Amino acid sequence: MRMKNALRGHFVQDVVKGQNEPVEANWLELAKWISTVSDDTNEETEESAYYDGDGTKQSTVVSVQGAYTFEGSYDREDKAQELIASKKYKTGDDRLVWHKVVDAGGKKQWIGKATASEIVAGSGEASGYEEFKAKLTYNEVPKESVPTNV
Repeated sequence: MRMKNALRGHFVQDVVKGQNEPVEANWLELAKWISTVSDDTNEETEESAYYDGDGTKQSTVVSVQGAYTFEGSYDREDKAQELIASKKYKTGDDRLVWHKVVDAGGKKQWIGKATASEIVAGSGEASGYEEFKAKLTYNEVPKESVPTNV
C-alpha cells in the first residue's frame, strides 16, 4: 500500500546531559510549514573479490549513517523549529537532539541521538517567507521499536 510522505512523523527533543533516553512527554513534531523532508542517509561500502566466486567484486555495506534534511518556512513560534534554530551558533554536544521517526503506517519507529547541522532559520528573498532548513544526522544506528504513542 502506498502512503503519503506527510503521514511519516519526525519528532525532536533536546538532549539533556546525563539523560540516556528521551522523555516520551517531551517530543516536538517537526512538521509545521515543513514542505520537504529528504532522506540523506550515507552508506559506506567496501568491494572485494574472492576465490570462492568468479572473481567479480562484491559490495559490502560497512557503515550506515542515517540523516534527514528538512526544508520549509521558518516559524519562530513553532517549538520544534525553535529548538533546532537555537542550536545554530552552538558546537559539539550542544548540537545534539533526540530524533524519532515514525513510519507512515505507524507500525515502526526509530529513535536515536542526532546532530543538527546546516541550520537556516530566516533567509530568502525579500518578498518571500523566511526559510527554514536543517539536517539531522544520527550519531549511531537508531533503535527500532513499535510506537507506543502515535
